[in-house]
Amino acid sequence: MLAATPVATLMFRFNNPDALLILLLVAGAYATVRAVETASARWLALAGALVGFGYLTKMLQAFLVVPAFAAAYLLAAPTGTLRRIRHLLLAGLAMVAAAGWWVAIVELMPAGARPYIGGSQRNSILELTFGYNGLGRITGDEEGSVGRSMGGQLYAGMFGGGGPGGGGRGGPASGEVGWFRLFGSELGGQAGWLLPAALLLLVAGLVLIGRARRTDRARAGLVLWGGWLVVTGITFSFMRGIFHAYYTVALAPAIGALVGAGAVLLWRRRRELPVAVALAVTLAVTAVWSYALLLRSAGWQPWLRPTVLVAGLVAAAALVVLTRLPRWASVAVVTVGVAAAFAGPLGYALDTAAQAHTGSIPSAGPSVQGGFGPGGGFRGAGFRGGRSAEGGFPGDGRRGGGQGPGGGQLPGGGQGPAGQAPGSAQASGGGQGPGGGQGPGGGQSTGGGNRGGMGGLLDARTPSAQLRALLSENADGYTWVAATVGSNNAAGFQLATGLPVMPVGGFNGSDPSPTLAQFQEYVRAGKIHYFLGGEGFRANGGSRASQEIAGWVAENYTATTVDGETLYDLTAGPTG
Repeated sequence: MLAATPVATLMFRFNNPDALLILLLVAGAYATVRAVETASARWLALAGALVGFGYLTKMLQAFLVVPAFAAAYLLAAPTGTLRRIRHLLLAGLAMVAAAGWWVAIVELMPAGARPYIGGSQRNSILELTFGYNGLGRITGDEEGSVGRSMGGQLYAGMFGGGGPGGGGRGGPASGEVGWFRLFGSELGGQAGWLLPAALLLLVAGLVLIGRARRTDRARAGLVLWGGWLVVTGITFSFMRGIFHAYYTVALAPAIGALVGAGAVLLWRRRRELPVAVALAVTLAVTAVWSYALLLRSAGWQPWLRPTVLVAGLVAAAALVVLTRLPRWASVAVVTVGVAAAFAGPLGYALDTAAQAHTGSIPSAGPSVQGGFGPGGGFRGAGFRGGRSAEGGFPGDGRRGGGQGPGGGQLPGGGQGPAGQAPGSAQASGGGQGPGGGQGPGGGQSTGGGNRGGMGGLLDARTPSAQLRALLSENADGYTWVAATVGSNNAAGFQLATGLPVMPVGGFNGSDPSPTLAQFQEYVRAGKIHYFLGGEGFRANGGSRASQEIAGWVAENYTATTVDGETLYDLTAGPTG
């Protein structure tokens, strides 16, 4: 069931930290289950350590499962209350140790001796953890984010801004904030196919277990996976900061576990009429919901919609009288019901696996009417998952796309190895500083504007052969063959030439790294050959350093154009 979830099919084959996060959290859930079975402090400490490693992968998002793990152990471990509490405290220490050693190293290193912590405004990993990647994701007040960049309200107007004055929408590609966000056009087809079934079976399973003994393992499992789903789902539903559709992969393990466990619990008591009715209702709701989701991509496999609906409703009706049917008929009913429940998500998953995805705002499945992306939401046509549609928006996913605004970052999620080079604080240590350009996997595209701006922030541009040749001339004589605002701008040039390009202002162009004074010193020392034109981005409360640098270059150096790219030779001497 997990493998058939479209967004899981997408992210488990994608160069992004989310797959590693899910692996660590599922392993942590396994360790918690083993701990619950025998009241084992060692297994519980391992669970805590695995969650701590999850923090090193995506920061605070890893901690969303902690209430579920703790509740399952506190409820069902076969030992006394005080001992259960001690074990939980030990697991908490293991979690802090597994996550905190790296934070301590970064914070204890003098600021002048460490790479700049990309995404922070004061070169602090703690600021990044609790600000841009932490509470800012919940409130929408992410200092240095792109929510109000690119000329003020242009970006917010198209995507919807969170936080103060942000209206009812959260961050980009997020849908309306509220209880039904996970069911909306942007997110429903990613991981939500069996979400109603998971919630129904969670409630039905807890009711069936009733007043079982405290240590009942089935109830402990429902508490663990149900807590994972509810806490993560509510957080995703109401967070107003940057949020992308692929974040919903974090829901997939819990949905799969709850549907599997709940269906087994009800199936074992299917001879009881209320239980049979509950099974039938769950299947019918799933069929109707699948029909609704498939209707959003009406041009894709249109035969599948009525097939799923009719087969699901017929099988649901037959479930009520299943015990009166001959065995062959019962097998047929179950087969048809399972096929109807899985046809939609499996079809989306196969469609996803058949396509190449690039960029950092990928999306699973075929085009969706009303969804975010090229043509969806603000352009009026369909959103082809993570693919660029005709007349689409640069950087959306499968054709083109560098990393998007905050791309690759979850609530408290750092960017992973796909984005930034070793030494980046948002990868596995260090920080994003001058010259800390993106490494392999940064993503290239065929589009992008000429002067930074919208295409440059979301897009890794591919320079022409003439421009590549120009940047490569006497490259050994410079620390950076060029500098440009934003790491995606830098990534396209760096990947195309194999030469270092400075990303001024870090990922969003909003980090104070380098400052204007530092940049001027690099120029005086002859360390930078060219400045690739572009206006500095102004992000939500972020530094103006990139704007100041871009303005200083434009005022003091002569602009030339090479294949549509504005170029300033910083070694020619200032003209102002």
